Amino acid sequence: MWSKARELAELTPPTRNRWVDFLRAVSILAVIVGHWLMAGLYVDAAGELRRGDLLSISQWAHWLTWGFQVMPVFFLVGGYANQVSWTATTAKAAPDQAGVYRDWLASRVQRLITPTFPVLLVWAALAVALTQLGLPREQIRMATQAALIPVWFLAVYLLVTAFTPIAHRLWERLGWGSVAMFVPLAMLTDWLTFSAKVPWVNFTNFLWVFLAIHQLGFAWRAGKFDKTWFPWGWFAVWLAILVKITAFGFYPVSMVSAPEGFSNSLPPTLALLALGATQIGLVLALEQAGRRMLESVRLWTWTVLMNGMIMTIFLWHLTAFVLVMTGDYLLLGGWGLAPVPGTTEWWITRPIWIAVYIVALFPMIGIFARHERSFGPVRGGRTVPRLRAVLGVLAICAGLGATAGLTIASPDSITGVRWWVVALPLVGAALMGFGPVYRPRQRPGAHEMG
Repeated sequence: MWSKARELAELTPPTRNRWVDFLRAVSILAVIVGHWLMAGLYVDAAGELRRGDLLSISQWAHWLTWGFQVMPVFFLVGGYANQVSWTATTAKAAPDQAGVYRDWLASRVQRLITPTFPVLLVWAALAVALTQLGLPREQIRMATQAALIPVWFLAVYLLVTAFTPIAHRLWERLGWGSVAMFVPLAMLTDWLTFSAKVPWVNFTNFLWVFLAIHQLGFAWRAGKFDKTWFPWGWFAVWLAILVKITAFGFYPVSMVSAPEGFSNSLPPTLALLALGATQIGLVLALEQAGRRMLESVRLWTWTVLMNGMIMTIFLWHLTAFVLVMTGDYLLLGGWGLAPVPGTTEWWITRPIWIAVYIVALFPMIGIFARHERSFGPVRGGRTVPRLRAVLGVLAICAGLGATAGLTIASPDSITGVRWWVVALPLVGAALMGFGPVYRPRQRPGAHEMG
């Protein structure tokens, strides 16, 4: 794998912004480490396996989430990459624009959803098997929810990606106004949620917050952050706003949990938008130094390697965590699980446990990473009708959202699985003209990554 990545790295054109790829990899890896830290399991004095949420135990750990909740950086990178892809596609298609959006969207969705099918199907099979073996359904539900909750991010990212042509036109006509327009919408949504007590409206912030951040990717590509002073000033202003509305304001400091009664991330709030804007100022202020750093062939090869399997790592990292923890408890009696999350002993042992999770993840990468590099043709090269493409995206997003929110485990069915939840992404893929089984195709060159 390293030799192939080295070959691709050496083929990278000099015009490519390597900082984009580096940020994509680092942001996902930061989220993974954050998940492994926050989801603390331990064995109590009675020998029972307990879930000890680090954020509920250690108040100071809430500040750590400002460094580990970096999904906004991934959406920034997504905005940059989606605009590059969309403008290149439309330029090649001119003057024949018929079906361009449908084909482009199907291609982007296929690249994102392909690695997701295996993890859904494997956990559906596990849920069936564990149910038939008589394990308590509540434990099966907890395991499937813990392993599959990361897919919520894909549902939101696919929706935001589908808006790319509209977002691109807004940027061309309004510039910074196309970013600013989403800030009052996020503020209004929070007011309707927390002051007017309007139910369900807070879920619209999945769009307002992440569309704003996605739009900043357009600003980045347009060179709006090129002047050295600007990203540092942006960082300082948004950091001040973030501290004001959290440490001295209404919103919780924590960005990934709900210790004060509501979450800043599920659904997102104005505080998460402020955190994202702060992070963006910082990473773009470091861009020039980062691009010089990535001239190192070894570091750039590492970046290429990570980007070639980053979704596999993201989708399977909590499966590795669940299997390690349950395997230890069932086979070894909970060896090494005595320290309570947040204690000194617990923190000292974290590097060891993270190393164990990484080792457990290696076989999954070896088996499933090929799904990030194997794509079959969409309907044999024929364009699907627009309505089918739209319905397909909606079905995929609904299925992924239900997987994260409801879980695929059923409390009362014979099989123990909510099959409609598992089926929705598969139906959506079929509507868009592709499915979970792909013909291997030659791996793309470095200039095609992302």
